[in-house]
Amino acid sequence: MNETDIGAQLTVLAVDDEKPALDELAFLLRAQETVAHVHTASDATTALRILRDGGIDGVFLDINMPGLDGLELAGILSNFATPPPVVFVTAHDDRAVAAFDLGAVDYLLKPLREERLAQAVRRIVGLAGRNQAGAKVDAAPSDEVIPVELGGVTTLVQRSAVEWVEADGDYARLHTAGKSHLVRIPISTLESRWAEAGFLRVHRSYLVSLALVTGIRTVGSGLVVTLRPHSGKPPVELPVSRRHTRELKDRLVRTPKQSWLSR
Repeated sequence: MNETDIGAQLTVLAVDDEKPALDELAFLLRAQETVAHVHTASDATTALRILRDGGIDGVFLDINMPGLDGLELAGILSNFATPPPVVFVTAHDDRAVAAFDLGAVDYLLKPLREERLAQAVRRIVGLAGRNQAGAKVDAAPSDEVIPVELGGVTTLVQRSAVEWVEADGDYARLHTAGKSHLVRIPISTLESRWAEAGFLRVHRSYLVSLALVTGIRTVGSGLVVTLRPHSGKPPVELPVSRRHTRELKDRLVRTPKQSWLSR
């Protein structure tokens, strides 16, 4: 498939912490015939949220940003199952080697020249043309990374490190080895997003990693599920609501290499 076959099919993401620069970049991208949609983000955390939803064909990324900078964000994207092509857009000409080491398809210097931007877009069109007609780049990582902000510092938490999740209003608290991280994501969103990764809702307030479940038992008139943390710390017991009991037992039976008890 060539460029004319694709037409205005690209959906791209522009990332820059400076609003005037971001507005200009988005304006110039929308002027490209092969760009149909432009998403914008002013920081890496927002960019990752957009990228997790998939459907992004290319990322136009500034380098110097607070928190995670552009190079660090590109490093995260390189771990995606199918990384979206990255074009760096920066005022600094001394980071090109590092950028191309991360697999960047182009490196544009500010102030932007329209012909250079058009050339970078054509490179992304060429990459998109190698996929099935009309298909979008799947940006779902094999092990999702969750950015957590605390005191202006962004920490990256891998989904595989999460042992269980606790609802906290409109937020969720991710419990890892000896730590907990509060993220502004409803537990219901994580429930649907992480189902295929082996997480199951056992209570309105709890989501657990089935790989860590060692048993379920009756306590009083209810059930609790026992998890053995990655850290080797004492087991954790969480309540199981009646409405989730059958699915939990069914999943444990279907899940290989599980040792669990039912009383």
